[in-house]
Order: sequence, then C-alpha cells, then structure tokens
Amino acid sequence: MRVSRFVIGALAGLLLAGAAHAETLRLGLAAPLSGPSAILGAQMRGGAEAAAGDGAVSLQIADDACTADGGARAARQFADARVQAVVGFLCGEAIDAAMPILKDAGIPVITIGVRTDSLTDRREKTGWPVFRLGPRADSEHEAAGRLLTKLWRDKLFAIVDDGTIYGRELAESFRTAAEQDGLKPVFNDTFRPQLDNQIGLVGRLRKADATHVFVGGDRDDIAVMARDARKIGADMVFAGGETLRATPGPVPLAAGTLMIALPEWQDIADPAVVEKFKAAGIIPEGYVLPAYAAVEVARAAFADAGTSGDLAEALAGHDFQTAIGPVRFSPKGDLSENPYRVFRYDGTRFMPMDMQ
Repeated sequence: MRVSRFVIGALAGLLLAGAAHAETLRLGLAAPLSGPSAILGAQMRGGAEAAAGDGAVSLQIADDACTADGGARAARQFADARVQAVVGFLCGEAIDAAMPILKDAGIPVITIGVRTDSLTDRREKTGWPVFRLGPRADSEHEAAGRLLTKLWRDKLFAIVDDGTIYGRELAESFRTAAEQDGLKPVFNDTFRPQLDNQIGLVGRLRKADATHVFVGGDRDDIAVMARDARKIGADMVFAGGETLRATPGPVPLAAGTLMIALPEWQDIADPAVVEKFKAAGIIPEGYVLPAYAAVEVARAAFADAGTSGDLAEALAGHDFQTAIGPVRFSPKGDLSENPYRVFRYDGTRFMPMDMQ
C-alpha cells in the first residue's frame, strides 16, 4: 500500500515533536552549600532534587557561597555546562555577579530568595533575564498598607514605630497608604524599644481612643504593649510585620495579635508533595518547597517553549501551577501577586485571616 507524502510528513512531524517533548531539561541550581547559609542551601538542594527526580531534569548543582566570587564561579560553571535555565540564588552579591555571565550565555534565572528591589527594577537597563519567585523587599510594606487599610477602614487606629529603619519605613508605608485612602490615624508616634513596660505609651494610645495599633517594631515590644494595655483595661488590637515570627521572649504574645507576613509554605502546599517529603525523611521547611516550585516552573516553561527553546519568553506572562500555588511573573520579572497575607495569633500559632 502506498502512503502519501503528506501522511509521511505528518508522521515525521509527530515523531520530532515527541522527541522534543521528551528532551531532558538541563537545569542549574545555585545554592549556598558552604559558609553560614549552608543549611539554607541544603534545603534548596533537597527541594530541587525532589522536583527533578523523575529523570525529566538533569540538575547541575553549584555552590555560590552567597558571595560575589561564588556567584560568578557558579555562573561560569552553568555556562560551560550549557544549562538552559538556572534556579536558586539567595543572596544579592551572588546573583549580581552571576547575571552578566548568564545573560551573555542566554540563560534565564528563577531566584527564590533575593529580595533586593533593584534586581528587577533595573531590568530595562541591565536586560537581565531574571524572574523572582520570592517577594520583593518592599512587598511587606505594600501589603501592610493595602491589607490593613482595608481591614481597619472603620477603626480608630494608631501607628507607632521603634525608630529603626525597618520599623519607621514599615509604619510610614501604612500611614501613607491610609492617607491616600482618606484615612488618618488618631495617634502617630515613635516609642523607645526594648523597655520592660510600655505603660506610658499605651496610656497615650488610650487617651487618643485608639482601638487598633500598628507597630513598626519587634515581637517583644508588641507583646509588652499588649500586656500593658490589658493591665490598664484598654481593649486594643496590635498588629506588626513578619518580625512577629521571631523566637518568643519572656512576655507571651497576646491572642488576637495580627501579623503581615508570608505564609508558611508547608501550610498552603499541595498535601501530596508535603507527604512525599515527609516519607523521604525531609522536613519541608524554609526553602525546600520554593526550590521545588522553582523547578516545576522551569519544567513547565521548558515544555511551553517547545522547539523555539526560548525559556525566558516562556517564563514571561504565563500562569504556572506549582506545589505552593499558582505563579505568574510581571513584565519585569516580579511575582504578579504579592504573597504577603494577614494572620491572627490564636494563642498558640498564627492562622490566616479571611479578607473577604
């Protein structure tokens, strides 16, 4: 039986497409496997290797040591190995040294830990093909302003900070967002941190009729304020940033305290993936799940790129389903959705609040 040239061509095309689809992704992992951040690098390695474990990914691992020299060395290793994409990087020094080399090699990067705003803000100038799976440095500020303005719209709220750069900038972000939304705090001040009591401060807050207080400060100061407010019979809700996840001090945190922070990834991750790690004796904490998700994104982009092989283009403006939820990158490479959320302390742990 004769077979037409059209059918033969179609069959050849299908075979070629299948071969392309079955091609192994050559993926680099840059992680601090030595030095003071080695424990975090081990988390990254565990997550990436688990996601690459079915043979669809050939993983090239390099120690960037969280230093400029280490980042440049890792980038040259990846370029020599002709990897098609790189995931990882926790430190700005390492990725800043690596990106010029990786850009010249045409290798896109998915970083899971570098928060420096300028990494992606300079994209038009640098042309670096970098995508950020973790939050920007200003994400906490943006979320505090947006979420608490919505939550406290009809509340008598106050804003205080401890005078540190972190505390002042966090408090100022909330104040600015509130004022832009037509809201004004009933009290705004800087307090002296690390005191045994804050009776004077909470007395002034009560005199201003504040019922809700945002604190740009640390966990211990917020705990002391809430304790002293109870002492004088003032019913106040206190809120702060992700410093509330610090190790508990001598004064317990009050139930009802609010926190603007990232979720604990194992709490929101795909239960099947979490169980896979636990069955392997790996605690899915820290950077384990973000590294796993980064490899998932790289794999999906590789499949989407098809015969063009342009992973940077495939990473831009597409939705990716991962173990820690959907991911989409903005045009300059940041997450399109701020991952910070509001949590409420129930006396034992912080639980996510429904903002609907």
